[in-house]
Amino acid sequence: MGFRTVQSAAVKPKLQLVAVLTAGSATGATGAGAGVLRISKVAAGTGAIKKLTGDMPDIPWGVWLEADACGQMDQVAELGCDFVVFPAVGTALTTPPDNGVGMVLQIESSVPEGQLRTANDLPVDAVLVTAEQEESGPITWDQLMLYRRFAGLLTKPLLVSIPPNTGADELQMLWDAGIAGIVATAETDNTTGEMVRLRQVIDGLRPPSPRNKNRMEAIVPHISSGPEPAVETEEEDDDE
Repeated sequence: MGFRTVQSAAVKPKLQLVAVLTAGSATGATGAGAGVLRISKVAAGTGAIKKLTGDMPDIPWGVWLEADACGQMDQVAELGCDFVVFPAVGTALTTPPDNGVGMVLQIESSVPEGQLRTANDLPVDAVLVTAEQEESGPITWDQLMLYRRFAGLLTKPLLVSIPPNTGADELQMLWDAGIAGIVATAETDNTTGEMVRLRQVIDGLRPPSPRNKNRMEAIVPHISSGPEPAVETEEEDDDE
């Protein structure tokens, strides 16, 4: 799926685009680098995935576990998908499939910083951050600051959800902030044009400058209460 922390120097870096399908229509993923289908039951996802992979066999496909499907992780391998998106909250703790299926951990933006760091040691390939309640409005500065902070704390590729009408400037800032991929919902075939537009915009973005690992530490201001007062010491009388 392209969720790699290290890319070959010969390969031009690219911001990944993942289309989320809710209606089971593969045409909504036109222009995307991968497609993912939300499912509430694993058994119901088998036929849908087969249809999608048949309609568009050239891109990776995955499932996004919801509701009862969160407790059926042990059955995910039977779907034949390329990757699985699963929420940290509500998904039963089981051994990830050993058949090469990519694992994407979905976390909420309210996750504490200390807990977020533990994702680096989990057997997952990428992390997707979502808001507690899905928002349809434009990306805010508050979100950008949050994403940049998350990218600085994670060693795994970070994905974020965005509105499909997000513009070039916003996408460039997300990429510069350390985001590896964006996830946009294609609810109907009417959004096909938006996916194609997003792909064209992404292809025109400039690659981010190499990130200095020490940059975050360097820009944190050191707050001081001021110079410490001098402590006067009394000299002992040598005449004693």
